[in-house]
Amino acid sequence: MGAMGRRFVLVVAASVALVGLGAGVASAEQEPSGPVQPNILAAAVYSLADPTLAPPGANDWGCRPSSAHPDPVLLSNGTTANAYENWASLSQRLASAGYCVFAGNFGGAPGAFLQTVGPVADTAKALASFGDRILAATGAAKLDVVGHSQGGMNVRYWIKYLGGSDKISRVVGLSPSNHGTDLFGLLSTLEMVPGVPAALGTVCQACNDQAVGSGFLADLNAGGETVPGIQYTVIQTRYDDVVTPYASAFLAPGPNVRNILLQNVCGLDFTDHLGITYDPVAAGLVLNALDPAHAKTPPCVPVAPVIS
Repeated sequence: MGAMGRRFVLVVAASVALVGLGAGVASAEQEPSGPVQPNILAAAVYSLADPTLAPPGANDWGCRPSSAHPDPVLLSNGTTANAYENWASLSQRLASAGYCVFAGNFGGAPGAFLQTVGPVADTAKALASFGDRILAATGAAKLDVVGHSQGGMNVRYWIKYLGGSDKISRVVGLSPSNHGTDLFGLLSTLEMVPGVPAALGTVCQACNDQAVGSGFLADLNAGGETVPGIQYTVIQTRYDDVVTPYASAFLAPGPNVRNILLQNVCGLDFTDHLGITYDPVAAGLVLNALDPAHAKTPPCVPVAPVIS
């Protein structure tokens, strides 16, 4: 995808300036993690040395949810992203707010930099198994899922087909690909060229699954996009350059659905698809979605896109 391709070019260029690599271990029960990062590109560069790092504040298997935040939070990665790359800021913010936070790598070769590229259904199955592990470790009855891009959509497969409706309280999607993407028409055109879907599927079947009109999405959205008993929040930016058109991220209206356009909260926020998980306004909206009883209006500060 165009934005993803530019991302990798910038990752390589930025690696020249990288210094001070090194991971820390908080305790025997907490997986090795890296530091908080300012944006996804810095996090991607840092994770080149060890793509298996947990995001800061995440994967403490000794964490026990508090009465204030009884549901642990599972962070679900976007296409091509590993957990550290995707969540090296928001994970710590959630942990500092008192949540038990967890993230893993699925849909890619074990230990590989690129994750979440396999068939979306298979990634959702792995995500569901990880969710079961979280519930068993924490003793919680249910969990909340915060996902970016594919990660905000594939949890709905878990809910629909893998018993997630009994295990999930809230779904928060950051620029989720709920109805796929046409990449400004490019992906839709390529998908019609003989041989292209098969070739793309060898490296990123998840890309085929997220193309507008795919069989996977038709099946996922048939019969209703949400289920009662789960609260859904979609946080989307007008400047999304991967999930296009941007409004396709939004779920069908319902009593348990809240669709939020980031620029309606802060008109000075120009964050794009890759930047939204590091965006301070979006982070505030995530906290509000997880704990609406204590919601606060996020400060509106100018935010530039990761890739201009």
